[in-house]
Amino acid sequence: MESARDLTQLGAAAASWEAVPGGGGEDKGGRRTSWNDRCSWSRVQTRCRWVKAAVMLTLASKLKRDDGLKGSRTSATASDSTRRVSVRDRLLVKEVAELEANLPCTCKVHFPDPNKLHCFQLTVTPGFFVLFCVFLIDEGYYQGGKFQFETEVPDAYNMVPPKVRCLTRIWHPNITETGEICLSLLREHSIDGTGWAPTRTLKDVVWGLNSLFTDLLNFDDPLNIEAAEHHLRDKEDFRNKVEDYIKRYAR
Repeated sequence: MESARDLTQLGAAAASWEAVPGGGGEDKGGRRTSWNDRCSWSRVQTRCRWVKAAVMLTLASKLKRDDGLKGSRTSATASDSTRRVSVRDRLLVKEVAELEANLPCTCKVHFPDPNKLHCFQLTVTPGFFVLFCVFLIDEGYYQGGKFQFETEVPDAYNMVPPKVRCLTRIWHPNITETGEICLSLLREHSIDGTGWAPTRTLKDVVWGLNSLFTDLLNFDDPLNIEAAEHHLRDKEDFRNKVEDYIKRYAR
């Protein structure tokens, strides 16, 4: 049987022939051909069409097989994601109960949708009594303010930390005016070992956020450098700006 290459070459030659009246034909070079020759070339052309059809069927089969593999991978990915969400939600049922039983007295937690424990809001309201609890480490800058935080627990929890933003505009060395927060336990990777670990819980996150207004208020390693420099330069003016922000944004 002719190879695909031979059939392709013969088919190309057959396509170059032109039929002429009288039962014969001429090729492109003007040479006469017989009906027997033409019949042979016709058979070659038919075989070429068979080869082409076989190639098309093979390609169609390969595409179908590739689509099937792709669908299987997509299905497997979706299944893995579903399993992760299930693990996260089981953890959250336990952790939310623990959190609500151990909230700092300056904090309140609100779940906009009780069926979605992975999304909640935290309100921190610093006060005088907090100062005594932490031995007056906090200089009382933020007392009287009401600061809102938005927390979203990702599917991969507790292998990764929750994502937290401050919704209240604030003048703070460890919180930017656009809501980014510098808190060690919210870091997925931390050189000093104080970052996130699977052994941490939502209770740790809430207590850490609350402590940003007390013992974790850090002017030496700031995220908002301008606020830290302001405090270093003029503490009283820093306090005045904090109070102005509280009156404007944190009531």
